[in-house]
Amino acid sequence: MRRREFITLLSGSALGWPFAAGAQQSMPVIGFLHSASSEPAAKAVAAFRQGLSEMGYVEARDVMIEFRWAEGHYDRLPALTADLVRHQVAVIVTGGGVPAALAAKAAAATIPIVFTIGLDPVQLGLVGSISRPGGNATGVSFLAVELAAKRLELLRELAPKAAIIAMLVNPNNPNATTNTREGQTAAEAVAQQLVVLNASSESEIETAFAAVVQQRIGALLVGSDPFFVSQRNQLAASAARHAVPAIYELREFAEAGGLISYGTNLADVYRQAGVYAGKILKGAKPADLPVVQPTKFELVINLKTAKALGLTVPLIMQMTANEVIE
Repeated sequence: MRRREFITLLSGSALGWPFAAGAQQSMPVIGFLHSASSEPAAKAVAAFRQGLSEMGYVEARDVMIEFRWAEGHYDRLPALTADLVRHQVAVIVTGGGVPAALAAKAAAATIPIVFTIGLDPVQLGLVGSISRPGGNATGVSFLAVELAAKRLELLRELAPKAAIIAMLVNPNNPNATTNTREGQTAAEAVAQQLVVLNASSESEIETAFAAVVQQRIGALLVGSDPFFVSQRNQLAASAARHAVPAIYELREFAEAGGLISYGTNLADVYRQAGVYAGKILKGAKPADLPVVQPTKFELVINLKTAKALGLTVPLIMQMTANEVIE
């Protein structure tokens, strides 16, 4: 082969290299933005992948997922979201409640968003309506905060002698005010004295429990917050150490040794988020996908923890529970 022919052939091959790389990069990319950290959210991520697979998308085969974790530092979310926008992801899925959803909505005006939150998305300005979101966002709203009254009722059944009940709230969460209001409203309805305690770090959680002991508070209602979910082992251990009956929003708390939980099955929430992400990748528009609102809630009781606290769980409560951990 003559030198000129060789150079021409080489040049043609070189032009093909970027095209091949581009072909590999043509696989759609999902941005997964979460308010907490990866380890506590492992089951949620697995459920999300399951939902994607139900729509025919398997990670690394049909789709790539770029994960961004705020590690409980909500002030990091805007920068993490901006990074996903720069990467031009096909859809942003948010986890860990309201903080991540609001950050995504503020930064991504056109990129489709699938949120998982525990508040009314209409009130938050995420969608125009539940049935027809009308913008670039849709998702799952699992009413975590609105269940405060039911959680308080269950807690009072388990700790009927508790003259004072505390509610633990993360002041850094955008839903803190709503969280507190729902708890106070529920307490006022049954003439229950409620004390609000704030915590946004591991040390502040310990300070809150010290206040529970000092003020002789009889029981604890843990508010809805992704940071608390990531610290569920600490919360359950602290409640056991200080002999404080406590109720939580998710079964993951009871599985970690917490006394009782009442709320939506988180795995179902993230599976549905995966299904919606898959539908959007197939061409569906968020504006036309109704916000999913789970209607089934699960009650999980840790009987071992109840016995350690010297509490008697009513038989009717055990019979109605979705799971009793012994």
